[in-house]
Order: sequence, then C-alpha cells, then structure tokens
Amino acid sequence: MCQLFISADDSLWRSKTKSLRIQGVVTSIRLEVFFWDILEELSFRDQMTVNQLITKLYLESLDADHDIGNFTSFLRVCCSRYLSLIADGDLSRETRLPLEKVDAKNIIQRETLRKNQRSALFNDSEGNLSIN
Repeated sequence: MCQLFISADDSLWRSKTKSLRIQGVVTSIRLEVFFWDILEELSFRDQMTVNQLITKLYLESLDADHDIGNFTSFLRVCCSRYLSLIADGDLSRETRLPLEKVDAKNIIQRETLRKNQRSALFNDSEGNLSIN
C-alpha cells in the first residue's frame, strides 16, 4: 500500500510560495505543488487565474463569516474536497461545467449523508471494521 504514495513524484509535496494581492494587501501563500496544481485546475474550470480564485474564496469565506485564520489549510481542504467529490461521483472533472453552475446544496447534502454512513461503518462497535 505505501508504495502507492512513497513511489509518487516527490515534487508533489515540495512547497511553493506565491505572492498575491487580496483587497490591495500583498500576502504570500505557501502550499505543496500538488495543491497548486489542483487550484490551477479549479481556476481554469471557472475561467479565472489562480490569484482570482484564491481572492474569490477568501472574500466569500469572509462574507459567510467563516474563521479563516489558517487560510492555507482552508485551501488544502478545498482541493481535497474537490477531488473527493469527483471520486464519489458528485462532480465530474469535465472542465466545461464551471463550479459556480453546480447544485452545491444538493452535493453538500449527499456529501454529508456519505460522511455519516462512513462514520457509522468505521465506528461500528460490533464489527471488525473499526479503525479506532
């Protein structure tokens, strides 16, 4: 199992820092190359630059009153959720459909249901599947 991860291209987990301007303030974001690649895909999908995507995510998070004290973690989770939603069949990697056009409410409901089902499976005290 570990060879699947250990033998992967090691450039994926190397950090890369990019500077950008959000509301006139210059900031730097340090992420692994893997996450920059996913952000590139997301931005291409919605026909914007990575800087525009990050700024949009930041401002919409503020509008939603989210605590984004660790914004880089938020970006990593966004990328991971994107890939997870693709793996679960809720999204297609088809780049012709912008993410702003998907039915987010319905997708989040299905995601929550799956999370609860997986949690019940992994925490089943009567079965041998517990990971605790």
